Amino acid sequence: MQPGSEADGQVRCTVAIEHLGAAAGAPKRRLLRDALVTLGRDEFRSLVLQVADASRAGSPQNFPLRPGEVRVFTRFVKEGKSSIRLGPAGPTHVQLLFSNCPPDRLRRFVQTLRIKFGAAPEGIKPVSERTRLLSGLPRTFDTVSPVQARDWQQARARPALAQVAASPGKGETRRGAAPRKRARSGSVDGNQVTERQQPKKSWSLSSRATLSQEQLMVLSAVMSGKNVFFTGSAGTGKSFLLKKIVASLPPNSTWATASTGVAACQIGGTTLHAFAGIGSGKAPLPQCIELAQRPGVRQQWLNCRHLIIDEISMVEGEFFDKLEAVARAVRKCEEPFGGIQLIICGDFLQLPPVSKATEQPKFCFQAKCWRKCVHLNMELTEVRRQTDREFISLLNMVRLGRCTEEVTRQLTLTATHRVERDGILATRLCTHKDDVELTNARQLQELSGEQRSFKAVDSDPLLVKMIDAQCPVSSVIELKQGAQVMLTKNLDVSRGLVNGARGVVIGFETKGKELPKVRFMCGVTNVVQVERWVLKGPAGTHLTRQQLPLKLAWAISIHKSQGMSLDCAEISLARVFEYGQAYVALSRARSFAGLRVLDFDPKVVRANPYVLQFYRQLRRDKFLTQSSLHSYLQEDKENREAT
Repeated sequence: MQPGSEADGQVRCTVAIEHLGAAAGAPKRRLLRDALVTLGRDEFRSLVLQVADASRAGSPQNFPLRPGEVRVFTRFVKEGKSSIRLGPAGPTHVQLLFSNCPPDRLRRFVQTLRIKFGAAPEGIKPVSERTRLLSGLPRTFDTVSPVQARDWQQARARPALAQVAASPGKGETRRGAAPRKRARSGSVDGNQVTERQQPKKSWSLSSRATLSQEQLMVLSAVMSGKNVFFTGSAGTGKSFLLKKIVASLPPNSTWATASTGVAACQIGGTTLHAFAGIGSGKAPLPQCIELAQRPGVRQQWLNCRHLIIDEISMVEGEFFDKLEAVARAVRKCEEPFGGIQLIICGDFLQLPPVSKATEQPKFCFQAKCWRKCVHLNMELTEVRRQTDREFISLLNMVRLGRCTEEVTRQLTLTATHRVERDGILATRLCTHKDDVELTNARQLQELSGEQRSFKAVDSDPLLVKMIDAQCPVSSVIELKQGAQVMLTKNLDVSRGLVNGARGVVIGFETKGKELPKVRFMCGVTNVVQVERWVLKGPAGTHLTRQQLPLKLAWAISIHKSQGMSLDCAEISLARVFEYGQAYVALSRARSFAGLRVLDFDPKVVRANPYVLQFYRQLRRDKFLTQSSLHSYLQEDKENREAT
């Protein structure tokens, strides 16, 4: 168990303070757009929430946390929203509504509150205002100490005091969404909690413990406000780190984007083109600026303070230059990218920008503005997808375009690998989308038995094409018993049910909805339930799709396989046409034993010489980059200690 930090008892966000009285009139409301909320103790050592306006000087408000009078609602924590209701059960109470809070920070704050509240000694009666006045003690406020092992133990011993509600309170429905009915087990009132109301999963306070040291370095650089480009070979946890970064930044001013819709969906964002609002970017700059000045698009540019771009290798350099010029023009700020913090991620040795056959692709690092826009270039080196060091070494050789006789020999030998197991066949990775669709349709048709159709439920049926472009699952999924499938979402990492996990449909549940029962290669048999994807639509609106997290897996395109880890893969490289394409395909396999390469030709292993030169330069500068990063972090640490 890792102890928490003192900062876990504090969040900075927007807070609405509502005083709800017995009368049916409108509540008395005060909105603090930039508030500092701190969990602490008063002069009687009682728990208190202090809310201060961070944008101006003034006396903070203290709200005592009394046993039996605290209700916390956490359904929308992932969106940076929560609420705390204070006061006895009844119409009169105070409600604190939190919004625009970094989700990870809010999660840790709520968990700290839950543990400290649960660890409070039993039998202590709340101090009345009269007692406070008569005591003659000076009013004090001390921030709570970090969570310790004893706090965990005490809170677990008395879970009734430590519960947190999972449903929204009054006024906490999401803007633009229909009000939701409160689930029976979702509302927790002080210490009146039934066993049925226990949360299904306990949150870990030390969420950063899962990050490696080099991932923590990148996150620290981002949180220090620097423009960061971080790269790394396939399987080094780039997308995982991006999700942590998204969860550490304020939602209202952070835009997560990617060069492709599927990559954007994986980090809960939108495509870079959809955010920019300038179409393909081929139009002259004045016309692009005019397009970006449209009301909805302009507001996105003005609200954005942190712009995340994933799969940067597929973003064209001229488009990046145009984006930078548009940002300065729309935001009326001559700083690089109009003063927006850039967090850029990707591997230039993977798939390049789409270009005509006669044209050489221009990468983002070749853009005129790249050097002035990026403060730090960092590389992740710890591979997490594969564990076999020899296989990792082989993949690294292929990534760099080096195909030695030994690499050729090993990849040629994989043609004899028997990667099928328990009726689960190898997924064929294809270079062309048409081959994938034809293969899957033909194989499904050849299966006997009844074909079942599963239709998605979309929040806006008029935007099905837009959702299709971003969501990793189709609006309609056709399945039969014996169908080869793969998961398109992490369901339970501890059991091996992860994005890309391979399986076969062995039947359909007959009770209630006819859901598919899938036997996975990891040894788990599971009835696959409908999952929900949240996507960003036009002007920042949220779109959702509810569908089975499955896709047919006899074949998949190399482009669509990015970010996946496949248990068993069969690869045909005869039609490889891009630099890095062979590497992307080969690196999807979790293990060398689970890989089968057909018709291997050493000529398909290629790396772009301009990219190799760029990475050589990065490695030459790596020591300076790391040194400068250490100085930034040291300055931040000293500044925090001084304040």
